[in-house]
Amino acid sequence: GLYGIVYFQVARDPEHGWLLAAVGLLGKVLGPIGLAKLIYTGVWPPATIILCATNDLIWWLPFGLYLYDAWPRKRAET
Repeated sequence: GLYGIVYFQVARDPEHGWLLAAVGLLGKVLGPIGLAKLIYTGVWPPATIILCATNDLIWWLPFGLYLYDAWPRKRAET
């Protein structure tokens, strides 16, 4: 829910939302890293990978594309 508030702000002002989106992407990257550790140590079962795929991994491409387009230095060059 908290990320939803952040994403709403990015959607309202997409030209200035790159920092908030970068934080969101970082969360989507750290989640799978934490899950991999939990699976490796046997704390969580491998079946939880589907949760990670549907909650985190599918967002890497949209976040990456947005950040590529919204990066301040890139915008300044155009």
